[in-house]
Amino acid sequence: MTNWKSISAHLLTAATTLALVALLYGGRLGTQRPLPVHQIPGFRRLEPPVTAKPTRPTGYQLRAVPSLSIPPDLLKCSDAEEQINIRVYQGVNRSVVNITTASEATGIFGDETSSGTGSGFVIDTDGHILTNYHVVEDAESVQVTLYDGTTHEAHVIGADASNDVAIVKVQAPAADLHPVALGDSSGLLVGQKILALGNPFGLERTLTTGIISSLDRSLQAKNGRMIKGIIQTDAAINPGNSGGPLLNSRGQVIGMNTAIMSQVGQSAGISFAVPINAIARIIKPLIEHGRVIRADLGITRVFTTNEGLVVLGLVEDGPAERAGIQPIQVKVVRYGGALVRKLDPESADVLVAIDGKAVHNVDELLTEVESHAPGQVAKVTVRRGGRTLEIRVTLGKS
Repeated sequence: MTNWKSISAHLLTAATTLALVALLYGGRLGTQRPLPVHQIPGFRRLEPPVTAKPTRPTGYQLRAVPSLSIPPDLLKCSDAEEQINIRVYQGVNRSVVNITTASEATGIFGDETSSGTGSGFVIDTDGHILTNYHVVEDAESVQVTLYDGTTHEAHVIGADASNDVAIVKVQAPAADLHPVALGDSSGLLVGQKILALGNPFGLERTLTTGIISSLDRSLQAKNGRMIKGIIQTDAAINPGNSGGPLLNSRGQVIGMNTAIMSQVGQSAGISFAVPINAIARIIKPLIEHGRVIRADLGITRVFTTNEGLVVLGLVEDGPAERAGIQPIQVKVVRYGGALVRKLDPESADVLVAIDGKAVHNVDELLTEVESHAPGQVAKVTVRRGGRTLEIRVTLGKS
């Protein structure tokens, strides 16, 4: 009991501070979380250069394009490894595009225009092109240059900062659009050969090769969310490669190149790609709705402890409140002749698991909730007054 009172006292101080911050600034569910990749000195997202086994994901299906025929006499002097590189490049390079963005900002010398470049790849003959969100973020104009050198105005029709994914669309003849073939990133192995295509420093459709160096890395997106299952490779990736495809030896896309680890902002042999399975799940909603509609628990604030996540705030009449989850309460305490309102940490539910899977921080909580579809029921395990309860919550959407 003494230990719990000590914990309660600490919780009271911390919860009071957090509650005041929440009242002042509002916002969606948030707390401190570790930054696995970004704490390493030298991490750099591939910002555009500036001048003044789960089952195969269902949903949007990407069509394969047959590779170009290569005269046998041109291959006869190449070994098996070189032939793989040649065939993959010949089959996929027409699918890779160069993306140029421009935006204006007011500086000390008046309006200034900045531009950037990145990569992308065609996913259908309707003109949809996949790229990184950070390539087109805040861009006022976007232009796409196809393999034949033609340049087209493009429009951002969907974006998901949580996965660093965006879709732009161009009006181009179907005959000039060559969709990629989609692979499966769930069965990848460390040591597997990979190839990367993109436009480093604006050098169009450049091929680099390497291997998968590690799997299941975590990478923080620009909105603070963690992207799980990141692929680490040793392929030479540089600014301008952002949004380009990561390929297996069969020429199938298994990821999208998005970041590097470097002290100088250029390739140092450590690069990261978003797995294609995570991207494939959200292509359809991005095209149809312009955004990803995710399941929502209706909890706005939590405080992380060793015991679990203390619930500090709920969405009014939201899923959690309707299900009976209890946030921290305010109680009135008499001090001398005055009545003082104080937060009561013992009144709050402590959330410990979703569908039996333990959650230790906000990112794990959101990952488990968003593995459901809006309208589905999640079993939320909480501790309340020394008891463990399982509360069924019908999830909303966000």
